[in-house]
This record gives sequence, structure tokens and C-alpha cells, in this order.
Amino acid sequence: MCNPLIPIAAIVGLFLVGGCQGAAPVKADGPAAEAAKPAEPMLTEDAAQALTKAEADVKAAKAQKSLWTTADDALRKAQDAAAKGNGTAVLKFSKIASDQARLGLEQKNYPSTK
Repeated sequence: MCNPLIPIAAIVGLFLVGGCQGAAPVKADGPAAEAAKPAEPMLTEDAAQALTKAEADVKAAKAQKSLWTTADDALRKAQDAAAKGNGTAVLKFSKIASDQARLGLEQKNYPSTK
């Protein structure tokens, strides 16, 4: 008395094990490998300039000890967006970072409340 599921299980097991053999990844060399690599994200000139300005503005505010955390957070988001090649987000967050850094510097000129 042979269970009819045993031969079926054996065949399924052979297919599962057999499919794993020889499936080692193949590493491409030469020009084909260069073409297969994802391209570096490119930013528009406006986005790159906005990011550079935001970095300078945040650095200036930090040097005067008037950097707001919102400016620092926005700059970090702009840099992350630049790494992903998202120019629209770079422009948005760079503007926020520059504006917040400028406001932090302006706040130093406010009269004391003492």
C-alpha cells in the first residue's frame, strides 16, 4: 500500500531543489556593465544653486549661533532630495532653509525683552 502523495511530493521536491542549483548571479564586465549601472541623479542649475545658497545661509546662521532647527531640518531634506535627483523638492526645501536661516539671523537684531 503506497500513498499516492509520496511520488508527487518527491517530484515537487526535486523541482524545488533543482531550481536552486546553478542560479549563481552572473557579474557583467565591460561596456554592458557600465550601461546597466543607474545614472547619477542630475539636478537643474536652479536647484543646484538653491541648494548651494541654502547651505551657505545655514552655515552663516550656525556661525552666529542663530540657526533655527527648522532651517537645519529643511536643509537636510533638500540634501536628501538632491541625492535622489528630485529637483522640485530641492527647490522647495532649499527656499525654506534659506528663509528660516535668514529669519534666525534677523532675530538677533530684535530688542531684548529684559
